[in-house]
Amino acid sequence: MKKKVTYREAIRAALRQAMRDDSRVFLMGEDVGRYGGAFAVSLGLLQELGPERIRDAPLSESTFLGAGIGAALGGMRPIVEIMTINFSLLALDQIVNNAATLRHMSGGQLSVPLVVRMASGGGRQMAAQHSHSLEGWYAHIPGIKVLTPANVMDAAGMLIAALREPDPVFIFEHATLYPLEGEIEEKIAPADISKAAICRVGKDITLISYSASLLKALQAADSLAKDGIEAEVIDLRVLRPLDTATILASVSKTHRAVIVDEAWRTGSFAAEISAQIMEQAFDELDAPVSRVCSAEVPMPYAIHLETAALPQPDTIVTAVRNLM
Repeated sequence: MKKKVTYREAIRAALRQAMRDDSRVFLMGEDVGRYGGAFAVSLGLLQELGPERIRDAPLSESTFLGAGIGAALGGMRPIVEIMTINFSLLALDQIVNNAATLRHMSGGQLSVPLVVRMASGGGRQMAAQHSHSLEGWYAHIPGIKVLTPANVMDAAGMLIAALREPDPVFIFEHATLYPLEGEIEEKIAPADISKAAICRVGKDITLISYSASLLKALQAADSLAKDGIEAEVIDLRVLRPLDTATILASVSKTHRAVIVDEAWRTGSFAAEISAQIMEQAFDELDAPVSRVCSAEVPMPYAIHLETAALPQPDTIVTAVRNLM
């Protein structure tokens, strides 16, 4: 039986189910308890599950992410929530030098079954401090998985699946998606966290994106369809390990590609996808791979400037027309 919920409610349902099903699972982070989470994801869970399972942490990301690593090494299944992605930079030493490397450095003797969730992205008038899209940075790191749920079902199912992984999984929840509505099952099943998804079938061009930018790519595809351009839209879903097979199969069919990535263009994850296409499907291309990324500036606060800085459906449509 399915029920209609928001993106944030889907994550809350997955958290509740995971903790009821497995006594080793607990949530830890800033304001996740009495406040109910900075984005109200964990609202009410402290009252339902108690302070042993819903743990408020101090304002020290390196400390509580390190505690999560220690708990995972000790046999627990911690879920660490970092309020916004920019705050995760304070814990990069723990992430890069401990969580991602301990299995390798121990010769496979140690396992870190840690799940880290954080909000990312612009579009909320949070200015330059809280509007980063740094998922591509994390996708650069061997030893972790990087998930970017773009819909309600993935928001819930990816969390359940992540808790079954033996190594660290990082889930990036775009903050503009929290009010998004959709359906989930009463009993949430684990999502497939190894594959990209074809969200729209087309024959003329491939639009590749993930997270909130995927919705803009779909809007652009709707606009293009009115002029007879059939765009195939791919939701990457998982940035590491990247499902290149789905990308290459689509590009081999459409012979053109536009990558939509909210990160800055220089050194972006879009550049990695472009390189993969050029290296493995160059002979299939009828035009250069194009990228639509954010303007290379700290994110503006003013709404009209922020809108101009971010990828938008009309800029995606323009990029497609330039290739056609």
